Amino acid sequence: MTERPPQRTPNRQLAALIAEAGFSNAGLARRVDQLGLEHGLDLRYDKTSVTRWLRGQQPRGTTPALIAEVFTRRLGRRLTAQDLGLDACAPVYAGLEFAASPEEAVDIVGGLWRKDSGSHAELRKIAFTPAGLVVPSRDWLIGRADERVGRGEPPTGPAGPAGPRVPPQGRQSVPRQRQQTERGPGQRVGSGDIAALRSVGELFRALDHAYGGGHARQALVRYLEHEAEPMLRGMYGEATGRRLFAAAADLTRLAGWTSYDIAAHGLAQRYFVQALRLAQAAGDRAYGSYVLITMSRQAVYLSHGREAVQLARVAQQGVGAAAPPIVQALLHSVEARGHAVLGEVRACTASLVRAERALETARPGDDVPYWARFFDEAQLADEFGHCHRDLQQYRAAAQHAERSLQLRAPGYARSRLFCRVVLACARLGLGELDQACSLGAEAAQQAAEMRSARAHEYVRDFERRLEPYRDAPPVRGYRDRVAALG
Repeated sequence: MTERPPQRTPNRQLAALIAEAGFSNAGLARRVDQLGLEHGLDLRYDKTSVTRWLRGQQPRGTTPALIAEVFTRRLGRRLTAQDLGLDACAPVYAGLEFAASPEEAVDIVGGLWRKDSGSHAELRKIAFTPAGLVVPSRDWLIGRADERVGRGEPPTGPAGPAGPRVPPQGRQSVPRQRQQTERGPGQRVGSGDIAALRSVGELFRALDHAYGGGHARQALVRYLEHEAEPMLRGMYGEATGRRLFAAAADLTRLAGWTSYDIAAHGLAQRYFVQALRLAQAAGDRAYGSYVLITMSRQAVYLSHGREAVQLARVAQQGVGAAAPPIVQALLHSVEARGHAVLGEVRACTASLVRAERALETARPGDDVPYWARFFDEAQLADEFGHCHRDLQQYRAAAQHAERSLQLRAPGYARSRLFCRVVLACARLGLGELDQACSLGAEAAQQAAEMRSARAHEYVRDFERRLEPYRDAPPVRGYRDRVAALG
């Protein structure tokens, strides 16, 4: 006799959540297919598929994670495959979760660092997900501060509160020299460790500005894996822990920024979400707003203007009116960029005016966060130039882009390149073809020396604008100069 296949148990958890969400079987299947498309997956589920899941059939591959994400977005709370009565698997959205606790945040971001530093090339191909911005930004805005982030204070001993370290039972103690050169989880974190994280951040930031995000991004990720994660899993008190999480948030945001610069947009989005959660653990509300406007900039670049505006406004609401004038100017200017992408002239102009007024009230003695000190007249003029270009107000765009280039320090090479392309586009829009091509060729030469997908995309955007004039002598000359670059 042949054995009967084991009877499946109806999935009551999934049935209850379908009822709570108000989905029909066909509606759930359609949403799973749509989410799959966001991640580059061609799925063909229908109402019959959902009926099978309700009868106890387990969907394969990453589908359980996709189903859980559909319910997370609908119900506004994080749900896992297990919550739906489904087998767990590695979620394709891993990294978009806004962790419930500092410990969970370390687990999530640590996993992201390890995967990215390894040979997981597929991470850099993950698509950007506009809908994935909603839950993290909302949870940051309404979430309460973490009550405790300190970990494993060492026992009191003869040497005082820190006491001597006791090696794990059954293992030989590590030689002193090795203790000083290698860090493992469980070791005590001090001010020197955090100062080192900050110094590393400044180094990688300078490399990014000058040579592009692709120059040292992988080295930064490996540093986070091998140095920052063991510190986060080490021993520290509350004050030290807050500073540690703040430094880790800054480096994680920078890892996202460099990922964004090489066009790894889904990966960058995940880094930004995790940087936002680490900033919350640090108790640094203002830095959280900076992460949100970084996310807004990425949304602008990808032409998601509505999401860009929403992120900028959440940042403004979260930091409040007490923020220093330079921070206020930064927040309003980023909102303006979102309005410009949408073609909203009045809203864009209003945001730019607020940014300009806020910067005018800044004084030399103001207590400005380190991450906002770059925002000055040169940067504001740059924002004006980009906005006017997007609104096709080319004379104003040219005036502001020229001013930004006059004021901008040479160290911001990539920003100067972007502004030069904005000026080239403005000159082209004004019919000044010779000047436009000359500026564009200078930008193309600079881009050739950088590892920045954004730099190359700016140049390509300019070249697309040249197409109607492709037979004109200045354009042929431009092409010859660019071809000589190889």
